[in-house]
Amino acid sequence: MEKKKIALITGASAGIGKEFAHIHAARGGDLVIVARREDKLLALKEEVEKNYAVKVNLLVKDLSDPKAPKEIYEEVLQQGIQIDYLINNAGFGGIGKFYERDLAKELNMINLNISALTSLTHFFLQDFVKKNSGRILNVSSTASLLPGPLQAVYYATKAYVTSFSNALAEELRDTDISVTNLMPGATATEFGSISGMDKTALFDKTASARKVAEDGYNGMLKEKLDVISGLTTSQKIMMSMVPLTPKKVLLSQVRKMQAVKGQ
Repeated sequence: MEKKKIALITGASAGIGKEFAHIHAARGGDLVIVARREDKLLALKEEVEKNYAVKVNLLVKDLSDPKAPKEIYEEVLQQGIQIDYLINNAGFGGIGKFYERDLAKELNMINLNISALTSLTHFFLQDFVKKNSGRILNVSSTASLLPGPLQAVYYATKAYVTSFSNALAEELRDTDISVTNLMPGATATEFGSISGMDKTALFDKTASARKVAEDGYNGMLKEKLDVISGLTTSQKIMMSMVPLTPKKVLLSQVRKMQAVKGQ
């Protein structure tokens, strides 16, 4: 009988991360779920263990804290848990002109979206290499494919995630380890309301978190390099035109889509 695959999922308390947890558990895999809201994690643990014959471990951590990734890795080791799938899902954004936004929030965004993801990948990838087995799924965004005026730092962090993920995949090409980069479009999660993006034209039509999570998870199992999910037909057309659109025109279009309605 094949050993249960254990997935570590960050940002698991809601949205796409929560859906990843349900999808993995439904396929018989145990979980380590990570987020900063203990009440949400406890509710998810109870729900998952009630519905599926799996074990759920939870770690309450704020990944914008630079110490958190190492603490997570060490706690997993101490509990004797061997991670098979690393799903770096945690992230947040924020809308507004860069010079008007709180610098502390922007730096926390960089810590979470870039530094924590990089650190967790480094820690667990070393173990994957030792056993020549493992899958990594990094949640980036279609925002990674172009600059994002009014979300300058967020778009830049996601550009890092896509570039980093693709480069790692090539480094690991001759191993049994895969790295998949998931690029969702606007998705119906807490991200929209927390970032303020729910008040923009970009979020007029959103994909379901479940559909995005399924696309990403299945893409990871198939060892895909990139998975784009949750785009409307018009958004797909726009994304296909990005390489052909003059940069100033593109920047103007993106800014209009991200402007808060009525302002």
